[in-house]
Amino acid sequence: MLIDEAHSRKTLRPLLEAAGYRVLETADPKVALDYFTTERPNIVFIDQEIAGQDCHQAVRRMLSVRDRKFIPFICLSAQTDEKAYASCIELGGHDFLTKPVSPILLKAKLHSFERVRQIHSDAMRLHGQMRMDQEMAETVFNGAVIADNIKRDCLNTIIKPAEQFNGDVLLSAYAPSSDVHILLGDFTGHGLAAAFGALPAAEVFRAMTAKGFSPQQIVSGINQKLYSLLPTGMFFAIQFIAINHDLDYVKVINCGMPDILLLDGASGSIRQRFSSQSFPLGIAPDIEYQARFVRAKITPGDRILLVSDGVTEARNRDNAYFGKARLERALLEKRPDDSALDSVLSALTAFCEDAPQDDDISLADIPCVPELLPRWAEKGNNFWPIAPASSAPLKRETVPATAGAEGDPLEFSITLPGNRLNKTDPIPLLINHIQEMEGLHRHRRLLFTLLSELYVNALDHGLLNLNSEIKSSTDGFAEYFAEREKRLQHLDQGFINIAIQSHKTAQGGKIKIRVEDSGPGFDLSIIDDYLTPELNSPSGRGIQLLHSLCDSVNYEEPGNKVAVVFSWVTEAAI
Repeated sequence: MLIDEAHSRKTLRPLLEAAGYRVLETADPKVALDYFTTERPNIVFIDQEIAGQDCHQAVRRMLSVRDRKFIPFICLSAQTDEKAYASCIELGGHDFLTKPVSPILLKAKLHSFERVRQIHSDAMRLHGQMRMDQEMAETVFNGAVIADNIKRDCLNTIIKPAEQFNGDVLLSAYAPSSDVHILLGDFTGHGLAAAFGALPAAEVFRAMTAKGFSPQQIVSGINQKLYSLLPTGMFFAIQFIAINHDLDYVKVINCGMPDILLLDGASGSIRQRFSSQSFPLGIAPDIEYQARFVRAKITPGDRILLVSDGVTEARNRDNAYFGKARLERALLEKRPDDSALDSVLSALTAFCEDAPQDDDISLADIPCVPELLPRWAEKGNNFWPIAPASSAPLKRETVPATAGAEGDPLEFSITLPGNRLNKTDPIPLLINHIQEMEGLHRHRRLLFTLLSELYVNALDHGLLNLNSEIKSSTDGFAEYFAEREKRLQHLDQGFINIAIQSHKTAQGGKIKIRVEDSGPGFDLSIIDDYLTPELNSPSGRGIQLLHSLCDSVNYEEPGNKVAVVFSWVTEAAI
């Protein structure tokens, strides 16, 4: 007790001791502070008649060192007016008693504060348990969602959660084709509840990307998964980009997010905006994403900026929004030595000042440069450089599939009718089947490239009769793929057959892939022209690629059948 009046101390002490308290009393603020720090009392009584700066400083010091323990401060005063109550609150008191103290009222106050103390103790225990759960969840979140992302110095990202957990999620991975898939998503709300949705989304994203599914299939898979799991009213807005491994083009979809910005590599200006074209994920189960993807031509050095709505909807003290215009102005006014993200973050910080952060803030600056690609960045780590085509004529012979066999070969085939080709991508299924049967995990990317090239050539040039020269013009890529989608939607006849034969050898194994389409074929006499090192044309690059990777490539008349042989060596045989 910090009480000056001796009579008050003599009156209050026996009442407290009768209630089971051990009482320490003094009229000296410094002694009271020593008692507080050494004895850690359960309750403090302060006589407001003790005036002076020392008393106020002692009380403020007590309040600052009480840690998380609830210690009520009760002010005593002979005054009963409003000014006395206000003085008590200003001093830091929790309650007020008038002198002389009523024993009945004192007893009621003590019981009341004991109940408050128990509630506070329970709350602190639950808070501690919650913090432990959050730390455990954060460990799982970082391991399952963040740890497997692409790690490249050229990637520049900023993640600022509004709470401990981020409702925004940034995912990145390489497809077997060496395309780069990047997803920036924003779950409804923020904090732990929003972060829970990131786990299934990341699982589907990584699994389907690793198996070679197309971007539209991946987005559809995430949507179906979240629709089955998320509660009503919770959804997942996303920006998804797939950068082609040759840095020719990017496939983009925006579902309920701010514009994706394609920045010119030379000037830094905004070359193209990709606005939202679809509902966020998790709202409806059967959304068709194929037509909602946009394909845009890129050149090495271009950059793609992804932002969450925590940026555009950030508010200052006047409740004004940062907005799209300020975001784009920050990019236009970027200093030469600043990155796009530094410029945006600087403008955002200056705008918001000390206003509270309402939502998670996420930005990603994605460079379209060779260093981002796995072939470049991980040479010698189960990735391959594409060698220039030799000037030697194409080998016409087919290596016998049974040569050097050690055991029975694995054989299977699949035939896809024309009316199913706009809905089916057989490559991931074939790759997974081969990989599981033959254990070719180290060569997954190579096999994916071979199968994809053979299948796309059969579909685009065999059944759809597309001409690659369309890609030569400025808008050629967009025109080519627009025409491809149009013809694919109207394809209702024909077929593509893929036959695979694989067997083990003493050194490793060989796989023969034969693809046949029902198209008219092409003039085989022009094939050698495509194998010259000087070739600089969108046509024939697939033939060069097959020739550089395979033991043999054999086209059959009338040009609608091709068989390739690829061999591999086991690590034990090296």
